Amino acid sequence: MIRTQIQLTEEQYHALKKMAAVKKISMAELIRLGVDQVLAGSNPGQNERIQRAIKAAGRFRSGVKDLSRNHDAYLTGAFAE
Repeated sequence: MIRTQIQLTEEQYHALKKMAAVKKISMAELIRLGVDQVLAGSNPGQNERIQRAIKAAGRFRSGVKDLSRNHDAYLTGAFAE
């Protein structure tokens, strides 16, 4: 790991210290978890939705025989409605 230094407001420091004590983890670990969320994107649930979409792929039938070849046309039609 790389050591770094950050500056927090007093309110941030006390809130993080209290939260770390409740969760029984270090403040550093709590900050790393926060950084991971920021790096994952502005929407923390985005990765979960992507994983659910990947798992759903191929599980349903549309009944359309040429969907893989003409998916752009079908998608355009769906958005036009």
